[in-house]
Amino acid sequence: MKIYVGNLAYSTSEETLRKTFETFGVVSDAKIVVDRETNRSKGFAFVTMPNDAEAEKAINELDNTELDRRILHVNQARSTESHSPSRSFRGERGPRRFES
Repeated sequence: MKIYVGNLAYSTSEETLRKTFETFGVVSDAKIVVDRETNRSKGFAFVTMPNDAEAEKAINELDNTELDRRILHVNQARSTESHSPSRSFRGERGPRRFES
């Protein structure tokens, strides 16, 4: 199961994140999302745990708890397929025009 972890402190490392989740079971991946230009954390991460029961326990136990002086928001990650596609200004409708 892929888990979303939000409201991370910018100083939280992937190692700290992994160790935090490993108290509930096996962690196959822990990735903090970083800004491409600054290489600074964006304040959220994804943790993958292969055992759904262990992942559910981690979600239930870690949501609204403190890590590195920040209250975490932890839940099952949503599939990218469930997000609506972004619109382009070059799409079918063309650019928006505002009348004054």
